[in-house]
Amino acid sequence: MKKKVVVIGSGFAGLSAAACLAKDGFDVTLLEKNSQTGGRASIWQKDGFTFDMGPSWYWMPEVFEEFFNNFGKSASDYYHLVRLDPGYRINFANNESIDVPADYDSLLNEFEKREPGSANQLNEFLKDAEYKYKTAMADYVTRISNSFTEFLETELIIKSFQLSLFSSLRKAVRKRFKNPQLISLLEFPVLFLGSTPDKTPALYSMMNYADLVKGTWYPMGGMHSIVKGFTQVAEEQGVKVLLNHEVTSINSQENKVISVSTNKGDFEADFVVSGADYRHTEQVLLNAKDRIYTEKYWENRTMSPSSLLYFIGVDIKIPNLLHHTLFFDEDFEDHAKEIYEHPRWPKRPLFYMSASSKTDPSVAPEGQENLVLLIPLAPGLKDSEEEREKYFHIMMDRLEARVGVAIREHIVVKRSYAMKNFEEDYHSFKGNAYGLANTLLQTAFLKPKMKHARLKNLLFTGQLTVPGPGVPPAIISGQMAAKEIKRLNSIYSKI
Repeated sequence: MKKKVVVIGSGFAGLSAAACLAKDGFDVTLLEKNSQTGGRASIWQKDGFTFDMGPSWYWMPEVFEEFFNNFGKSASDYYHLVRLDPGYRINFANNESIDVPADYDSLLNEFEKREPGSANQLNEFLKDAEYKYKTAMADYVTRISNSFTEFLETELIIKSFQLSLFSSLRKAVRKRFKNPQLISLLEFPVLFLGSTPDKTPALYSMMNYADLVKGTWYPMGGMHSIVKGFTQVAEEQGVKVLLNHEVTSINSQENKVISVSTNKGDFEADFVVSGADYRHTEQVLLNAKDRIYTEKYWENRTMSPSSLLYFIGVDIKIPNLLHHTLFFDEDFEDHAKEIYEHPRWPKRPLFYMSASSKTDPSVAPEGQENLVLLIPLAPGLKDSEEEREKYFHIMMDRLEARVGVAIREHIVVKRSYAMKNFEEDYHSFKGNAYGLANTLLQTAFLKPKMKHARLKNLLFTGQLTVPGPGVPPAIISGQMAAKEIKRLNSIYSKI
């Protein structure tokens, strides 16, 4: 008989794990709390508008392609991918901005205009970033990292220094560049990694290679079209996808999980993979005797930011907008401190705006526009409608001033989403949006472990374990969990 695997949560990690396990011959049931697959990569539709509620940046396209290739498919079988050009815009103070071109020579010219000699520096910086990217993807990212002994090979130790694991991204960037706008462009990806540039290992300059060389892409129909593709692949492999099934407990005997309970019944399991929030799984779903980490441990973790999001539909087309725009017209350092050092609602926040209707006519009615506004926030803040509305107007004041249009007069759809919603919908610890921050002390084997230390058939996957936050790492995390279950099953079958 096929061994039964229960996968909890249908985010990218859960879908990835479920599809790979079913392909390897396991009987897989995927339990999803909500009414659609995708976890944070859900959609909201209203009055002809479609909004991606979670991830909106498509980087590292080869990770998606490799996933589909494992099943004899291609990403193009499920959605049409286009490269954005410009990839995005960064707005600075004094009405200045940078549009980041897809063409590399144009990018070099853009750098050289702002800082003579910086084009050569960018070439060298990205050459180093390319080495980090390819080495990390080949030798680090796919390690289960259950023990530091996995990294004791002499060659890996040498590579760790070559990858600048013990130096900061800020140091790597500012050693080569002086122009504050270029520095902001190169440091901004760490906002999505959940840390500040001075506390993020320089290894993550690999994200600059992913951004500036591999490019920013968009799947027509929105990011949820990727979820639909992953779900279809999983079901084609035989995965039973059960929506509106909230897991209430993971049940064990001795050192083994025997079943998973939900609001709609119990499911026997030979193996369990939890793609749900790691802390929720550990502190709520497991019996007290099965918990490895303490509540104090979780309280001491550095979490990635939460977010205040607004989903806005307007009944006009708005000029002077790109698909992605970053508003860095306030002080980055002040906002970062209000996230990580002195948690509070920020006085003068940076924010991000997406207008996918600029690329994709299917996501808004003809002649209209869909906008998503996002402010990164410290996780765990008190969240009220009054606070949300205050920051909505802070963002809109600056957006309207840039584009010269009274956008608020044309709003026909409006919804906010913040900490309380992340907690309610995803059991997200402190309402975080991106998982565990990628600090040096929370990298590789220093993250919460993928394999449970006592329950030999329980694994974790997703953004609070290895490799880390982001859609491509989540996909890889699911593949790693599936590979480890296949290995464990082979061992247990011989006993």
